[in-house]
Amino acid sequence: MAQPVPNLAREAGDKGLAAAAFYDLEGTLVSTNLVHTLGFYARNQQSLLKSIRKSATTLMSIPLFAVTDAYSRKVFNDLFFKRYKGESEDRLRFFAEELYEDVLKPAVFPGAYELIEKSRSLGLRQVVVTGALDWSVEPLMKHLGIKDYVANRLEFVNGIATGRLLPPVLAAATKASWIRTFAEREGISLSDSYAYSDSMSDLPMLSIVGHPAAVNPDMRLRQTALHHDWPILNLK
Repeated sequence: MAQPVPNLAREAGDKGLAAAAFYDLEGTLVSTNLVHTLGFYARNQQSLLKSIRKSATTLMSIPLFAVTDAYSRKVFNDLFFKRYKGESEDRLRFFAEELYEDVLKPAVFPGAYELIEKSRSLGLRQVVVTGALDWSVEPLMKHLGIKDYVANRLEFVNGIATGRLLPPVLAAATKASWIRTFAEREGISLSDSYAYSDSMSDLPMLSIVGHPAAVNPDMRLRQTALHHDWPILNLK
């Protein structure tokens, strides 16, 4: 496997510069994606009939999700998170630990642990920036020992999900904007920082740091990484 953090990180640490490692989550550190989380909740409905119906609907929607995600991450978010409309906040949070144990924890790429530990040993602040839902990733962040993370948040009215996300909706350029704000607030040098993602949709996030890396990249990101001579990592 390629070295996850080049020697420049050590040089930055020697100079006393504050720097961070910013990670996308799904497809980068774990093999799961948003559909796996939705599918888990579809299978764990209170009634068997509702569980079967929601599971079938989720499976049939996968091609549509794939097409809309390739077309526009905003359109994908608007379509995808409507599937949570009517869900109880208490119920979603109640099953979050089971989701972690059954779905997310087994999906962590073996190389993800090595990448995070190497990065942490070089004094880089560990930050996850994900389009997943906040309550769904909280147990996983504890497992990985990452305190700094930001995730999407569902809107709830009287404890029931509306199917909409609260702003800012973390996707594409919004991730980069959040990182800029975070870095300015925390005194982090972006030119000395690192970013890791598997998707071309995260190109804005990768482009604002001094040391971007493509992790398990899709075809478009792989070509971009080769063109710019960025490291390409395989954490699987």
